Amino acid sequence: MFTDRVTLELYAGKGGNGVVAWRREKYLPKGGPYGGDGGLGGSVVIEVDDQVPSLEAYRNKRIVKAENGQQGGSNNRRGRSGKNLTLKVPPGTLVRIPESDEVLYDFTQNKERVVLCKGGRGGKGNTHFKSPTNRAPNCATDGKPGQWIKVELELKLIADVGLVGFPNAGKSTFMRRVCNIPVKVAPYPFTTLRPNLGYIIDRSGERILLADIPGIIAGAHQNRGLGHEFLRHIERTEVLLYLVDASGFEQRDPFEDFRTLRQELELHNPMLLKKPTAVALNKVDVGFVGEGFREVFPEVEVFEISALEGQGVEAVIDFLKRKLSK
Repeated sequence: MFTDRVTLELYAGKGGNGVVAWRREKYLPKGGPYGGDGGLGGSVVIEVDDQVPSLEAYRNKRIVKAENGQQGGSNNRRGRSGKNLTLKVPPGTLVRIPESDEVLYDFTQNKERVVLCKGGRGGKGNTHFKSPTNRAPNCATDGKPGQWIKVELELKLIADVGLVGFPNAGKSTFMRRVCNIPVKVAPYPFTTLRPNLGYIIDRSGERILLADIPGIIAGAHQNRGLGHEFLRHIERTEVLLYLVDASGFEQRDPFEDFRTLRQELELHNPMLLKKPTAVALNKVDVGFVGEGFREVFPEVEVFEISALEGQGVEAVIDFLKRKLSK
């Protein structure tokens, strides 16, 4: 399952307690204080890993705790520090405070690393409390609690191209054609219920990362059809490719479909309409009712394709390469 939003309570580890101990050797029956300090509590760290596809690892977790530090030992031995807990997240992950919606971090680069909760300090052993007037201190301090925070992790995919279209427009078929990945294809709406990622690799080895955004419907900006869950993944793409059913087979109007799609994106985030855009009129092998589309929408590049047969697909890829190279 693709998980792109989780809420977690993060607890760093508590520091270990200091101890009261005494030096005991054969010729030193009253050797004085010899208690060690407690170890540091483990910290909670977030690290970006581009091999992690989603936040699925944390889907069933609500509370995450790092390891506590161990208490000190005799002979001035310091307790073992707790192990840090590293949460690996994909690039494009936002860390925010749920109550205020304040964004703490926006992770976009691989290997970025931030300590979110610092572990508590270890307590002091009784060695630290000896003085000329108190040769046998019988006290030690407890370790300090680690930091705590409640955060929401939200993933916004980072891709070169965002593939946008109504359900059953042929986006999954297009992904299978250009990326050669086993995307589920079926003749009913909402076949795709999670974003798919795939690479278009040309003969020179150049790669274009393509994100197939699940079917958007009218009213998606108001969260109809899980619109908010889908629309936010378009925000970080460089180029938008609209896939529109132009066959007329299901009585769809490609002109109205494109207007509606663009309106939904504008109502979600007006900046999306400023991205480089192309429209692929799909399913021309079945029929074509898109005559005059270029004249009605002269501001966008228009391609007539059949994702199933591969017709016109290379021209679309060449367009994407040109736009991304700029």
